[in-house]
Amino acid sequence: MMQMRRPPRVSMSRCLGVFLFIGCFLVPASLARFIVEKNSLRVTSPEKIKGTYDTAIGNFGIPKYGGSMAGVVVYPKDNKNGCREFADFGISFKSKAGALPTFVLVDRGDCFFALKVWNVQKAGASAVLVADDIDEALITMDTPQEDGFSDILKKSLSNGDMVNVNLDWREAVPHPDDRVEYELWTNSNDECGVKCDMLMEFVKDFKGPAQILERGGYTQFTPHYITWYCPQAFTLSRQCKSQCINHGRYCAPDPEQDFSIGYEANETHRPWTWWDYVTDFQIRCPMKEKKYNKECSDSVIRSLGLDMKKIEKCMGDPDADSDNPVLKEEQDAQVGKGTRGDVTILPTLVVNNRQYRGKLAKGAVLKAICSGFEETTEPAVCLTGDVESNECLENNGGCWKDNVANITACKDTFRGRVCECPLVDGVQFKGDGYSHCEGISYS
Repeated sequence: MMQMRRPPRVSMSRCLGVFLFIGCFLVPASLARFIVEKNSLRVTSPEKIKGTYDTAIGNFGIPKYGGSMAGVVVYPKDNKNGCREFADFGISFKSKAGALPTFVLVDRGDCFFALKVWNVQKAGASAVLVADDIDEALITMDTPQEDGFSDILKKSLSNGDMVNVNLDWREAVPHPDDRVEYELWTNSNDECGVKCDMLMEFVKDFKGPAQILERGGYTQFTPHYITWYCPQAFTLSRQCKSQCINHGRYCAPDPEQDFSIGYEANETHRPWTWWDYVTDFQIRCPMKEKKYNKECSDSVIRSLGLDMKKIEKCMGDPDADSDNPVLKEEQDAQVGKGTRGDVTILPTLVVNNRQYRGKLAKGAVLKAICSGFEETTEPAVCLTGDVESNECLENNGGCWKDNVANITACKDTFRGRVCECPLVDGVQFKGDGYSHCEGISYS
């Protein structure tokens, strides 16, 4: 649950159902102790109410530490306090494939908070915001005449605005056959703070084991990128134009991510190359250096020996008013099937169609994947902590190489490979190590 004041503090936890819920409500200090975590609720649109709001983890449920979820806020016309089942009013909050998860705003009072959350959960929402109308302790300082956050949300929604909110949390696998299938749902943003830093650290650390497992045919890894579609009424808005392609059909979940200047690629029959591409792109094309663009992405793709024509064909025309088969399939895959629930949290790891709920770290994830093998059938990498693969052997690891002099910038290490211009016969080569190295002689 989440707790909302005037302006709000918010507390978050995970309910017993498959969705992650928040409720913004007041709990007396005598009943619960709240630890405040700031910047856990962020309004990303519309511009006039954009900002972050303080949060505190509630005293029940299981918080989704280390992940985030973006959604669009809805304020129901009927059953505004959420005390009755929404089915009685013919209301459903289930998201369609490709749509952002629905966060439902309900009013405080008339019933227990748990009942409100339960009713909203059964109606298919991914989160619930319970608006508090009492000004008490644990508030964010503000001038008395200003409206509370819940009032601001209601006004914006009544004006027909599309209100998007991001939620952040800081902190038995089946084995049907002899191959483990696992998926990583993520985005390409490298400027979202601790969450993105944690994800990139995991990708760098896990690249070695992942490539060994994939090359050996022990696993089938599928990377996914969460997208949402822009509601038709907002397809011409600045937000949708910058964050979406194909006329609003596929949009980036984070406001900092702009589809018009960046994209990802994956080469058929070489799935392990994804790990090289992602780590190289993060190093060579960082957002903070304004290098997050197609030109930089293309240079990374070429350095890894990937086929640009195949990738461009896969990408299609981002300006076309039509479906992209690959991205459409990605959106459809976000909807849960069988034992797997909907994918709404970034990042999400799924192993053998079961959502992984442990820490996103190399050792923990490798253990989860290895538990997907029948006993005695696991590969050697599951039985030892020593993971080593010479990544300079294939395409020179994507690093610079002088074929005539047989000089390379690729250096294989325990953690993977690095591209550093070499020192040869007392001559130190200088450059970025990826596309350029030049010998500098000091005499």
